[in-house]
Amino acid sequence: MKTSILIFSILFLSVTTFSVEAAVELKKWETITFKVYGNCGMCKTTIEKALKDVEGVRFAIWSEKSKKITVKYNPKLITLESIHNKIASVGYDTDKVKAKDEVYNKLHGCCQYDRSEN
Repeated sequence: MKTSILIFSILFLSVTTFSVEAAVELKKWETITFKVYGNCGMCKTTIEKALKDVEGVRFAIWSEKSKKITVKYNPKLITLESIHNKIASVGYDTDKVKAKDEVYNKLHGCCQYDRSEN
Protein backbone atom coordinates (compact mmCIF):
# COMPACT_ATOMS: atom_id res chain seq x y z
CA MET A 1 0.00 0.00 0.00
CA LYS A 2 2.80 2.40 0.92
CA THR A 3 4.52 1.59 -2.35
CA SER A 4 1.37 2.47 -4.29
CA ILE A 5 1.07 5.82 -2.51
CA LEU A 6 4.75 6.57 -3.11
CA ILE A 7 4.49 5.73 -6.82
CA PHE A 8 1.32 7.83 -7.16
CA SER A 9 2.99 10.77 -5.39
CA ILE A 10 6.05 10.65 -7.62
CA LEU A 11 3.89 10.41 -10.73
CA PHE A 12 1.71 13.33 -9.59
CA LEU A 13 4.73 15.53 -8.86
CA SER A 14 6.30 14.67 -12.21
CA VAL A 15 3.14 15.61 -14.15
CA THR A 16 2.68 18.81 -12.12
CA THR A 17 6.30 19.86 -12.62
CA PHE A 18 6.07 19.17 -16.37
CA SER A 19 2.85 21.21 -16.63
CA VAL A 20 4.39 24.19 -14.82
CA GLU A 21 7.52 24.05 -17.01
CA ALA A 22 5.38 23.83 -20.16
CA ALA A 23 3.33 26.86 -19.05
CA VAL A 24 6.49 28.87 -18.37
CA GLU A 25 7.86 27.90 -21.81
CA LEU A 26 4.67 29.12 -23.51
CA LYS A 27 4.91 32.50 -21.79
CA LYS A 28 8.34 33.10 -23.33
CA TRP A 29 6.85 33.42 -26.84
CA GLU A 30 5.06 36.53 -28.05
CA THR A 31 3.11 37.12 -31.24
CA ILE A 32 3.23 40.46 -33.06
CA THR A 33 1.77 41.73 -36.33
CA PHE A 34 3.16 44.66 -38.30
CA LYS A 35 3.28 46.15 -41.80
CA VAL A 36 5.78 44.88 -44.38
CA TYR A 37 5.54 46.34 -47.87
CA GLY A 38 5.55 43.97 -50.82
CA ASN A 39 3.41 42.86 -53.74
CA CYS A 40 3.30 39.21 -54.65
CA GLY A 41 3.94 35.56 -53.90
CA MET A 42 7.67 35.96 -54.52
CA CYS A 43 7.68 38.74 -51.91
CA LYS A 44 5.90 36.40 -49.48
CA THR A 45 8.52 33.70 -50.02
CA THR A 46 11.45 36.09 -49.56
CA ILE A 47 10.00 37.87 -46.51
CA GLU A 48 9.11 34.64 -44.70
CA LYS A 49 12.42 33.01 -45.65
CA ALA A 50 14.31 35.95 -44.08
CA LEU A 51 13.02 34.78 -40.68
CA LYS A 52 12.80 31.03 -41.31
CA ASP A 53 15.93 29.81 -39.54
CA VAL A 54 16.43 32.74 -37.18
CA GLU A 55 16.99 31.72 -33.57
CA GLY A 56 14.14 33.00 -31.44
CA VAL A 57 11.56 33.04 -34.26
CA ARG A 58 9.05 30.21 -34.20
CA PHE A 59 7.11 31.27 -37.32
CA ALA A 60 6.51 34.21 -39.66
CA ILE A 61 3.55 34.49 -42.04
CA TRP A 62 3.14 37.46 -44.41
CA SER A 63 -0.18 38.30 -46.06
CA GLU A 64 -0.02 39.60 -49.62
CA LYS A 65 -3.50 41.09 -49.19
CA SER A 66 -3.05 42.98 -45.90
CA LYS A 67 0.72 43.59 -46.30
CA LYS A 68 1.15 42.47 -42.69
CA ILE A 69 3.37 39.85 -41.14
CA THR A 70 2.59 37.86 -38.02
CA VAL A 71 5.66 36.68 -36.14
CA LYS A 72 5.85 34.44 -33.10
CA TYR A 73 9.14 35.11 -31.36
CA ASN A 74 10.98 34.87 -28.05
CA PRO A 75 12.06 38.36 -26.90
CA LYS A 76 14.75 36.78 -24.73
CA LEU A 77 16.41 35.41 -27.87
CA ILE A 78 15.74 38.13 -30.47
CA THR A 79 14.57 41.74 -30.36
CA LEU A 80 11.72 43.13 -32.38
CA GLU A 81 14.22 45.59 -33.88
CA SER A 82 16.33 42.66 -35.12
CA ILE A 83 13.27 41.11 -36.75
CA HIS A 84 12.53 44.36 -38.61
CA ASN A 85 16.20 44.59 -39.66
CA LYS A 86 16.21 40.98 -40.96
CA ILE A 87 13.25 41.77 -43.20
CA ALA A 88 14.79 45.05 -44.40
CA SER A 89 18.04 43.21 -45.18
CA VAL A 90 16.26 41.31 -47.99
CA GLY A 91 14.81 44.50 -49.52
CA TYR A 92 11.46 45.03 -47.83
CA ASP A 93 10.43 48.08 -45.82
CA THR A 94 8.59 47.56 -42.56
CA ASP A 95 6.64 50.15 -40.61
CA LYS A 96 9.82 50.79 -38.57
CA VAL A 97 12.83 50.09 -40.83
CA LYS A 98 13.43 51.08 -44.45
CA ALA A 99 15.45 48.69 -46.62
CA LYS A 100 18.64 50.03 -48.17
CA ASP A 101 18.05 51.35 -51.69
CA GLU A 102 20.71 49.08 -53.21
CA VAL A 103 18.99 45.99 -51.77
CA TYR A 104 15.51 47.17 -52.75
CA ASN A 105 16.72 47.90 -56.30
CA LYS A 106 17.88 44.26 -56.67
CA LEU A 107 14.35 42.94 -56.08
CA HIS A 108 12.56 41.45 -59.06
CA GLY A 109 10.48 44.07 -60.94
CA CYS A 110 7.16 42.72 -59.68
CA CYS A 111 8.46 42.88 -56.11
CA GLN A 112 9.39 46.56 -56.26
CA TYR A 113 6.46 48.09 -54.41
CA ASP A 114 5.65 51.82 -54.41
CA ARG A 115 7.93 53.24 -51.72
CA SER A 116 6.10 56.59 -51.64
CA GLU A 117 3.29 54.85 -49.67
CA ASN A 118 5.48 54.37 -46.61
